Amino acid sequence: MENKLSAHTFHIPVMGIGFTVDTPVKVAKYGISSVISLVDDKLIERMRKVYSEKLEIPFQAISSKIDDYRAKRITSYLNLIDEVVKEKFEELKKSVLEKSTEVEKYFSMLPSLSELKEKFEHFVENNTVKEDVLAWLDKNLPLGSIDVNIMTKLDREYFRDGEKLPVEYNDAHAALRGFAESSLNSSIVFSAGMNPRLYSYIENFRDFYPDEIGNLKKRIILKVSDYRSAIIQGKFLAKKGLWVSEFRIESGLNCGGHAFATNGFLLGPVLEEFKVNRDSLQKELYEIYTKALESKGYVSQAMPQTKISVQGGVGTAEEHEFLLNYYQVDSVGWGTPFLLVPEVVNVDNDTLKLLSDATEKDLYTSRVSPLGVLFNNVRGNTMDMKKMRLIAEGNPGSVCPNGNAAVHKDAAGKPICSASRVYQRGAIEELKAKNLDFESYNKEYEAITMPACICNSLGTSAMLVNGIEPLKAQGTEVAVCPGPAMAYFSEPSTLQRMVSHIYGRENIIKHPNRPNMFVKELRLYVDYLKQQFKEASYPFDKKQTAYFEEYQANIKDGIEYYKGLVAEFKGKLEGIKSKFLADVAALEKELKTIKVHKAELVPA
Repeated sequence: MENKLSAHTFHIPVMGIGFTVDTPVKVAKYGISSVISLVDDKLIERMRKVYSEKLEIPFQAISSKIDDYRAKRITSYLNLIDEVVKEKFEELKKSVLEKSTEVEKYFSMLPSLSELKEKFEHFVENNTVKEDVLAWLDKNLPLGSIDVNIMTKLDREYFRDGEKLPVEYNDAHAALRGFAESSLNSSIVFSAGMNPRLYSYIENFRDFYPDEIGNLKKRIILKVSDYRSAIIQGKFLAKKGLWVSEFRIESGLNCGGHAFATNGFLLGPVLEEFKVNRDSLQKELYEIYTKALESKGYVSQAMPQTKISVQGGVGTAEEHEFLLNYYQVDSVGWGTPFLLVPEVVNVDNDTLKLLSDATEKDLYTSRVSPLGVLFNNVRGNTMDMKKMRLIAEGNPGSVCPNGNAAVHKDAAGKPICSASRVYQRGAIEELKAKNLDFESYNKEYEAITMPACICNSLGTSAMLVNGIEPLKAQGTEVAVCPGPAMAYFSEPSTLQRMVSHIYGRENIIKHPNRPNMFVKELRLYVDYLKQQFKEASYPFDKKQTAYFEEYQANIKDGIEYYKGLVAEFKGKLEGIKSKFLADVAALEKELKTIKVHKAELVPA
């Protein structure tokens, strides 16, 4: 595989279940990498039908009654997307023989100081033969990667005739197999923490191991929120001869989708730790990796590349450049802003307006996820409205059309989702038997009915946009999970305008008081601590006290780090130094008002 120059310094992360399910078709030909969710094989199968009809190619449905249907659906869809993207890329390159508008669009979106653009312009100056230009494009133009995402916690078990099927039929295992057996030369992003059983299953697939010249056809990206997690997961995989090609660092709270709050570890200090230890981390993993490879009979090659990327809350070109230059990351993820770019993601008109109008007060973390993890939400979404209507009618819960978030077990040991009607009815009956007082009953009732059917509703927008008729059990309600950064983007955009914003050629943010991304995350962590205090039983036991003290200590360390970081602000960032320090000082003062009362402890 030829080593081509990279096109862009940003990528589009996975968003929801359906928002980016076909994004590579729309952006990969321009050298932009994006990520497809593999959660919902029903949606994936229906999207395969949509594209088959568009391309006028035969479509043979993969029935849920056949063996291994989930993996087969995923493989078939990814193979189709791979084929479509490659065809579009060839068409783009060949357009240079005609009007070349697509080639011009490709290069117009590259960073201003792009080495790729510079080399192309130099070549064209000295070569006017269009066939020679096409040959240069064939050799040098990079295609955006068609990456996929698996949430490691979503690994539901399957049963047939009352008997549990082998573990390889579990949701995440089947999704991994679907990707591994596809034609893609790309990466799989593992998010939501380590799943040792799933990671061990990767060993079964040849494409994750180097070929005779050291190339990996299938690569591994780990989404992490701290350095310790990267080391632990990286070593676990290295011992199996599996290389982590990228650590994708994500803010714990200043992001979209599920919010996995760290114990007060802020993004800046985490990035600094990766920056300082990057070389030693790679060397340590490589030593383990080579020994494992040799034990499996593979020839050890030169150390493969390990990229470092970051995502979560970035919103300006200045922040983008700072992350690239100071922390030396290879790519920056821009997710939430792209929810306002209909030509890139599947966002229906009503949701587009809801997101465009959303303010800071409209964006919040909720407990609607059946996974028991905080979930980024926006007020007024139709999924929540339906949920509240059903509760008011005395019929809470979903009919559970997909069951992808069935992480609990029923009395028979089978998977069940806490957002399902069956689960909530059973839990409410148990609650009634407790004979609690009115206030206590209502509090527990609210907790039981809080989870919503997000594994269905996060894919609805894709169906609406692509003219797919939802099944009766699915409905048309839409869930959407933007990060807090959505408050500062207030109108729909085109792909070219958004890319121009990312690279500083245009500014599409109209909000007058948008905070710096690090300040915003600090604000979110202080608010999270206050909420944890509010929800915790008081007086605190020793375990709670230790947690709160460590959390506060980590926040304080982060604040001291940021006080020193402003010295590195250059260019346009210099203009925000005073405000940055003032905002940090205000949050430091607020943090000091939150005290853990050691004198009133109860036994752990």
